[in-house]
Amino acid sequence: MTATNARPEAGAGARSAVRSGRDLLALILLPVPLALAVLPAAFAGGGTRRWFGGRGGESQRAEAQAAKDAAAEAFYDLDTAQRDLRISIETINAVDSSSRGRKAAEDFAALGRRIDEVSHAYITAVDSHDLDRDDLEPAVASRARTELTRAKDDLVRVKGELDRFAQGLGPLLGSAETQLARLAPAVERARQALLAASNALDAVRAAGLRADELAARLAALAPELTKLNQGAGQHGVPETLQRADVVLRDAEAVRTEAERLPERAAEIDRRLVSLRTRAQALTTRAGSVEPVLSELRRRFSAACWQDLQPVPEQAAVNVRQAEDKLAEAAKAREEQRWADATSRLSTVRALLNAVDEAVSAAGDRLQRLNAVAKDPQQEIERTRFAVRDAQRLAMAGRHTPDPRHARPLDDSVARLERAIAGLEGRHPDYWHFLTETEAVRQTAARVVSDIREERGGGA
Repeated sequence: MTATNARPEAGAGARSAVRSGRDLLALILLPVPLALAVLPAAFAGGGTRRWFGGRGGESQRAEAQAAKDAAAEAFYDLDTAQRDLRISIETINAVDSSSRGRKAAEDFAALGRRIDEVSHAYITAVDSHDLDRDDLEPAVASRARTELTRAKDDLVRVKGELDRFAQGLGPLLGSAETQLARLAPAVERARQALLAASNALDAVRAAGLRADELAARLAALAPELTKLNQGAGQHGVPETLQRADVVLRDAEAVRTEAERLPERAAEIDRRLVSLRTRAQALTTRAGSVEPVLSELRRRFSAACWQDLQPVPEQAAVNVRQAEDKLAEAAKAREEQRWADATSRLSTVRALLNAVDEAVSAAGDRLQRLNAVAKDPQQEIERTRFAVRDAQRLAMAGRHTPDPRHARPLDDSVARLERAIAGLEGRHPDYWHFLTETEAVRQTAARVVSDIREERGGGA
């Protein structure tokens, strides 16, 4: 739609001059008696007025002019609203490629066709009537007023449709404007993150660390930076925002790891020394397992020590494997393969933990068997207390216990009595006794936990 209501008009002075010349020419051409009759009337009136139409014609002309002015204002308002809305649609189209965004563009195009229709009707009405003509007839002025009023009403009606359509675009436009507002800062943050990562890598290399893996990860971001520099016009706003977020996240990860690399190298060095020392200490401790086993075999039944027989050999194997992995970790550290070095050290730690547990288990076994052989009553009372405590809780606030709680506790009492009876004889299985009492205490603890959970949930 194009505003066309800009037609040059003659000034009032020019029109007055034309009329004066035309009047003078008419007086010259009139017969003398008629001229004499006209002149007194002209001077007696105290002024001049248009020859055609009289006062009624002037009124019709004024009403037509008012209709023309109103139509021009409506046309201007519609044109301004359409231009503003076109900017909004272009904003949405730049961001939103969904079906809602496409429908908004299609609906706006349909509205544009209706706007063209009413604008054409308005321009036609304006061009069809020259309201400044001196010989404008009242009927023509009335027809002009009617056509211009109709054009104005059509313009206002379509303007209302345009306004309602614009209101419905609120959510889409708000989302699009938000994304556009995020675009430039997001791209700039991604660029700054890449620069910071590059600077961190330079600092690491200056310290004598290669950081080849980090450098490769940073180089892989170069194509993404190229696409960011090409802009959202080529790749779309949503895709550019997503790409900026990915670049920011990956570059930040590279920078963080690069800054931590000197500390990581120092930590690997400390762990190498610590685990090497621990391996040597466990080698010494593993040598004490055989004397412990010898005493167990001499003083207790076979059931008390048979499961510990493989401990010395397995401990020696684990220590050798740990030493091999330590050598591999040291080589990886020298070659600055940080992930490999860390992985090997984790394996060393797991192997040494296994040795530590096995060696400690032999010593703990002898200590516990010595204690129960000297005084089994302490273990018995400890276990009975756990069962009685669970029984009291099961009976709290009840006349009879819940079978779900009573049955395992009754079974535990019987199990404890059988374990106590097993201590009779010349060579009792003290380890079986200890494992049974431990199982009874675990059952009692489980019943207590279930009761408290049920009552806590009910509250």
